[in-house]
Amino acid sequence: MQGRVRVRPASRELPSGAETPLVIVVDDDEALRLALVELMESVGLDAVSFGSTSELLEADLADRPGCLVLDVRMPGLSGLDLQTHLSSSGDRKPIVFVSGHGDIPMTVQAMKAGAIDFLTKPVRGQALLDAVKLGIERDIAQRAMARIARMQASRFGTLTARERQVMKEVARGRLSKQIAFDLGISQITVKVHRANMMRKMQATSVGELVRAWEALPVQLRAGHNHNADHPI
Repeated sequence: MQGRVRVRPASRELPSGAETPLVIVVDDDEALRLALVELMESVGLDAVSFGSTSELLEADLADRPGCLVLDVRMPGLSGLDLQTHLSSSGDRKPIVFVSGHGDIPMTVQAMKAGAIDFLTKPVRGQALLDAVKLGIERDIAQRAMARIARMQASRFGTLTARERQVMKEVARGRLSKQIAFDLGISQITVKVHRANMMRKMQATSVGELVRAWEALPVQLRAGHNHNADHPI
C-alpha cells in the first residue's frame, strides 16, 4: 500500500466520478455497518463497508477524497492500529472513530494522532454526519494543498542553485543589497537571478513568491542545494 487507503466495493458499483467523496466504514458488527452505510447514502454520500481492517487493506479502489469511519476494537488489526499504520505510510485520510468501549486514554491517543472525532456507541446520526462532513472537507483541503505543493515543487525544480538561494532570501524578506553581500555577488546579478526566478516560479509579486515558497514541501525548503553556481 503506497500511502493510500485501497478498498474495493463489495456490493455495488461506484460512480465513475473520481473525485466524488467516499466514506469507508469498517466495523465487525454487520447490522451496524449496513446502517452506517445507509445513513451516509441518505444524505447523498457514497459509502462502502468492510468487516475488518484486513479486508480493507486487501481490497482495492481508485484514490478518492473521503473519510474513514472505524470501529476501535475489532478482531486482528484494531482501528487504532490501522490509524498508526496509515500514518506511518504517509496516508493522512481523516478518521472518525466509533466505539462501544471507549475510554479517556484511548480517546486521547486517537485525537492526538489526528482523528476527527471519537464517538461512543450508540452513535447519534447527526453527530456522525457532522464529523464525516468535517473529515471530507479536511481531506479535500489536504489534497488541494498537496496539488499546489507538487506544482510549486515542479517549478522550483527548474531553478538554478543560485536562483534557489535568491528565492529563499527574498522569501525571508531580505533586500537585494543584503542578498548580494551574503552571496558575494553584485546587486545587478542578484536582480537578474531574481527576475529569472520570479518568471520561472510564475510569481508576479513578492507576496506570490512568499506563498510559493511556503507551499513547497518542507524537505525542499530545508534541504535545497546550498552549493550554488559559481558567483558571477
